[in-house]
Amino acid sequence: MSTPEPPGRPPDLRLVPAALAAWAAVLVGLGLGPVAASVVAGFATAAGQVGALRGSRVLVAAAAFAAAPGLVVAAHDVHVAQHPLRPAAGAGAAATLRVVATDDPRRIRAAVPGAAQVLVEAGLVHAEAAGSGWRTGGRVLLIAPADGWAGLLPGQELTAQGLLAPAGRSDLTVAVLRVRGAPAAVAAPPWWQTGAGVLRAGLRDAAAVLPAAPGGLLPGLAVGDTTRLPTEVEDDFRASGLTHLTAVSGANLAIVAGAVLALARLARSDPRWAALAGGAAVLGFVVLARPSPSVVRAAAMGAVVLLALALGRGRSAVPALAVAVLVLVLADPALAVDPGFALSVLATGALVLVAPGWAAGLRRRGAPRWAAEALVVPAAAFLATAPVIAGLSGQVAPVAVLANLLAVPAVAPATVLGVLAALVSPLSPVAAQVCAWLAWPAVAWLVEVADRSAAVPDAALPWPDGVPGGLLLTLVLAVLVLCWRARRGRALLVAVLLGLALVLVPTRVVPPGWPPADWTVVACDVGQGDAIVLATGDPGRAVLVDAGPDTGPVDACLDRLGVRSLALVVLSHLHADHIGGLDGALRGRSAGGVAVGPVRVPDGGLAAVARVTAGRGVPVVALAAGQRLEWPGLALDVLGPREPDPAPDPDDGTAVNDGSLVLRATTPGGTVLLSGDIELAAQADLVSSGVDLRADVLKMPHHGSRYTSVEFLNAVAPRAVLVSVGLGNTYRHPDPGLVGGLERAGVVVARTDRSGDVAVLVTDELVHRGDPLPARRRRAGGPGLSGRRGPRAPPRSWRARWRSGRCGRPRRRGS
Repeated sequence: MSTPEPPGRPPDLRLVPAALAAWAAVLVGLGLGPVAASVVAGFATAAGQVGALRGSRVLVAAAAFAAAPGLVVAAHDVHVAQHPLRPAAGAGAAATLRVVATDDPRRIRAAVPGAAQVLVEAGLVHAEAAGSGWRTGGRVLLIAPADGWAGLLPGQELTAQGLLAPAGRSDLTVAVLRVRGAPAAVAAPPWWQTGAGVLRAGLRDAAAVLPAAPGGLLPGLAVGDTTRLPTEVEDDFRASGLTHLTAVSGANLAIVAGAVLALARLARSDPRWAALAGGAAVLGFVVLARPSPSVVRAAAMGAVVLLALALGRGRSAVPALAVAVLVLVLADPALAVDPGFALSVLATGALVLVAPGWAAGLRRRGAPRWAAEALVVPAAAFLATAPVIAGLSGQVAPVAVLANLLAVPAVAPATVLGVLAALVSPLSPVAAQVCAWLAWPAVAWLVEVADRSAAVPDAALPWPDGVPGGLLLTLVLAVLVLCWRARRGRALLVAVLLGLALVLVPTRVVPPGWPPADWTVVACDVGQGDAIVLATGDPGRAVLVDAGPDTGPVDACLDRLGVRSLALVVLSHLHADHIGGLDGALRGRSAGGVAVGPVRVPDGGLAAVARVTAGRGVPVVALAAGQRLEWPGLALDVLGPREPDPAPDPDDGTAVNDGSLVLRATTPGGTVLLSGDIELAAQADLVSSGVDLRADVLKMPHHGSRYTSVEFLNAVAPRAVLVSVGLGNTYRHPDPGLVGGLERAGVVVARTDRSGDVAVLVTDELVHRGDPLPARRRRAGGPGLSGRRGPRAPPRSWRARWRSGRCGRPRRRGS
């Protein structure tokens, strides 16, 4: 990092209001529609006139750059709303689309056994649906099988067939196509994409000589290629706040171009030639990493980082960043709601505005220059991006600061050597392998840092997600910074932190009373999956509906509840997030049987159940609609599926979900509807069948997916809902709009990702244990993800007031 600006020269912030105004105008337009965007443009025009009368150039510029994006995004909104494909998508019609891939296919991490799937972003060229055809543009999203699709390159034109679905994203996406089969009539990619593909393949082959974890990480670190990154390593990087290292960002470009500039300076080249070499390095890296929208965005941000850190031009860097934001949101308004764009802008702003001042302050206190810069860069980037990350993931990971600090020394050498290995691979595969071996120590260090950081107990703390969570953390960080800047505030801050430690640490170590004595139903926190325990009248005996994705969490939950015997285990359907923990549920417990529904696919799921039950000596029984099962204090009615397809496509996750068993449990605490993962079609079948769906408590279908109909919710009319969902899951479950609508309707919403295990009591109350599982998959045996049995946080409760016939705002009750 170069020497920062002298203290007397503050950065040039004149273009910042214009950039923020443009960004805000696009956000309003995308979030609220064309009318809101037009209103913003109108207000901006009026504000510009006021600024002109007062001679305020800053106000005039901000107003102009708010009005223009407002009009642009309003036009885009109208185009999307009136797109001819929208009605067909709303009806779920079959379609044939001719599209151009705009980004690399991204694998979908699904909990469903079967064929792997990828996500392909594309631009529409021609569409045929519902008996009509249109030659039109627009952004579409393809969900396709990995076989035949994973190798596509950006820029390739192809034909895809499948079923349309509405787009649930506010980024101008017209429709989603669930693809069936391989792509047809695939055109050749542009020559530069082919060349980039050859270099990336060469890097993968060179990295294959390393062990699996560092060998899969090196291509991701160098050029964003994560196709061979082990899932375990990916989980560790996410839990430790290092995920940004495996995605192409401005930092990658700054490292590569910075290395070129350093060589030019050592050779004492003319500054103009050095700048030209740096620009060539950025351009070459963009081609290598493929010029998709995300890489182009990273190139703009990386150019700003390079300008600020390599050339030491703080006053030029801020205007350049503002111009980059203005140009990008005007050229592609969808970037305004892209989390990666927000993270890039915030991190870059922190590096050019905050980091130099912090580094100078540490140097004045005697810290070496390299140590000061190594410390402030990850700290500034973490503080700037923490609100966005918290809003997206619903958690805060304080360990991320230390993890990023420890990762700093290894990132640059590993990135440079990885890029060098890609460049020399066509000429000499042996030389490329030598580069990979040289990068091995640095990459192995990063793997170790991520592994140790993710293993820290309670490394990721639960936090409200969405916009409220991001704003709340912004407020908290602002207060902390202000307190730290004041001498008296520092003392107050230290006292508050000590007080919190004295209060919170014992409550997270000393187990409180759990479970409550009068529980009837418990939604176990098993991560991204389902496991519902229903008490019978016999102490220590229960019925389990689904078993979650892993053996440890469900075993630990049953241990906490004192369940020694299972009258029955019901598997709603055979996806891995419902059957993966079956062996853990049966571990050390007798069971009357394992029940499955009429839909027996995927075959891999059925084989896994058969293997576990045979090993435990437990019979497998069948359930179908119309059956009733009774035990002391508990009755189960099987309501669905009503007319199941006995042999749906096992790779069609929606079809398998719609074959879920739907049960209504009658307990001393009220009725509970257990809906498996049913989606819109199965919900409509249940509603139209006339079967009584009313229940006091609803276990939300499919972890709170947005594919839940209002008609189904009205038919159930629950007073409380249980959402079994994993913290920081990649599916964005539960849907914020769905949860918000339920809460506004007065329904109590209890989520396992925020509350841990949730119990329904005989006294019409919901009580939660606290301490949700971290957003990380466990690797070794033991009782649970943390390796500890028993609760660590005090339970809290909400009174649902079911007997009064209404369910108001949740109230906390002492535990």
